[in-house]
Amino acid sequence: MGVIRPFRPGDEDALAAVCLATAAAGSNGAGILTDDGLWADLYLLPYLDRHPDLAFVAEDAEARPAGYIVATDDTVAFDAWFAEHWWPAHRARYARTDANARQWAIVAEADARTESSALRSTHPAHLHIDLLPVLQGQGTGRRLVDTLVQALRERGVRGLHLGADARNAGALAFYDRLGFARATSPEGAQLFTLEL
Repeated sequence: MGVIRPFRPGDEDALAAVCLATAAAGSNGAGILTDDGLWADLYLLPYLDRHPDLAFVAEDAEARPAGYIVATDDTVAFDAWFAEHWWPAHRARYARTDANARQWAIVAEADARTESSALRSTHPAHLHIDLLPVLQGQGTGRRLVDTLVQALRERGVRGLHLGADARNAGALAFYDRLGFARATSPEGAQLFTLEL
């Protein structure tokens, strides 16, 4: 069972490696995109930058980061900050003409980043969580979610949402076990909500 601790500056590279190792519906995403850095630039690093106090790290038996949870307590404000401050500073890295079709689709989605308006109003917080296999199946994921939920409750946040790849059966079952409710979702994804 991994130790859960707050994020510390200097964790970024290790957590980006976890992000990449789990980017393909829970499997290794290395080589899927032309630039592997896009995964962390969208789903990890902006959260560490804007909300380091809502980032928690799970360590393996050797005290190495092997999992994390990151979040925002206000998706509307986060998306506005992302569009104005984060993405413009990183977008040029992904403007190369040799990018593959999947990368272009992800970049285009980031260019027009929005969350479901209904979820943004009823469940304003959202999260991303990733664990390496060494920490899976030991309750570490549940402890990460519990740690984040407690931090969000202390801020008075009333609801949380997240999206999972519809092909990631393990993740879908995990959120079901934790009491998240399935929400109407776009093709290829499954959205979940949790009342806080």
